[in-house]
Amino acid sequence: MNKTSKFWSIFSKTMMGLTLLFFYLPILYIIIFSFNGSKSLTRLDGFSLQWYEKMFADPVMMSSIGYTIAIALIATAVSTILGTFTAIGLSKSGKILRSSVERVNELPVMNPDIVTGISLLMLFSALAVSKGFMTMLLAHIMFCTPFVILSVMPKLRTLDPNLTDAALDLGATPFQAMTKVIIPQIKPSIIAGALIAFTMSFDDFVISYFVTGNGVQNISILVYTMSKRINPSINALSTLVIVIITISLIAVNLIPLIKRKAFDKEK
Repeated sequence: MNKTSKFWSIFSKTMMGLTLLFFYLPILYIIIFSFNGSKSLTRLDGFSLQWYEKMFADPVMMSSIGYTIAIALIATAVSTILGTFTAIGLSKSGKILRSSVERVNELPVMNPDIVTGISLLMLFSALAVSKGFMTMLLAHIMFCTPFVILSVMPKLRTLDPNLTDAALDLGATPFQAMTKVIIPQIKPSIIAGALIAFTMSFDDFVISYFVTGNGVQNISILVYTMSKRINPSINALSTLVIVIITISLIAVNLIPLIKRKAFDKEK
C-alpha cells in the first residue's frame, strides 16, 4: 500500500468514526444523564433511578406512552395491510393507472409535515369531527401507508409475472395465490415497510400536534411541552424509547436468523 492509499484509508476511517460519534454521542449523553443523581443536565452527581421512578409514577407520562404505542401499533398494522394490498393491486394494473397512482402516492411523502398537519386540521374541522385519539390514528394511517407502498412496490417489480398464473393453473384461488405465492416472496419488503411505518408513527410530532385533542398526546408532544422547563424525566423517557426501538430492531433481525438455523438443523 503506497502513502496516498494509506492516507485515504486513515482519512476515511477517521471520518466514519467522527460521523458515528456525531450521530450517537447525543443518544449516549441522554442515556447517561437519565441515571444522574441530581437535576443538572450538564453535571453528573452520582447514580440514581429517581427519574425512572418519577416517570413511572407520573400518570401523564404513562398515558402518553400508552397512546404512542397503541397508535403506532394500530397504524402500523392497518397501513401495512392497506399498503401491501394496494401495491399488489397496482402491480396487476395497467401502466397508466399504475403510474398515476404512484405519482399521487408520492405526494404525502414529499409534502412538508406542517402542510399535511394543517390540511388534516382543516378537514377534521370542516367535517366537525372531534379531535382526539381517532383523528390522530387516522392521520398516522394516512401518512404511513405511502411508505409501505414505496417499500413493497420495488420488490413486486422483480417478481416473475407468471407466478400467479402458475398458481391459478395448479388450482389455487386468487386469494390463495396472493397469500401463498406473492406475499411470501415480498415478506422482507413488507417487514421493512412495517418498520418504517412504526418508526414514522412513533416519532411523529408535527402532524400529531395539529390533529390531537381531548387530552390525547403522544411522547413527542409531551417532550415538547416539557422541554420549556428542566425535567430530567425527559432523559428517562427518551432512554425508554431508545431501548424499545433497539430491542425491536434486534428482534426483527435475529428471529429470521434463528428460524433459518433451526430449519437448517432439521434438514
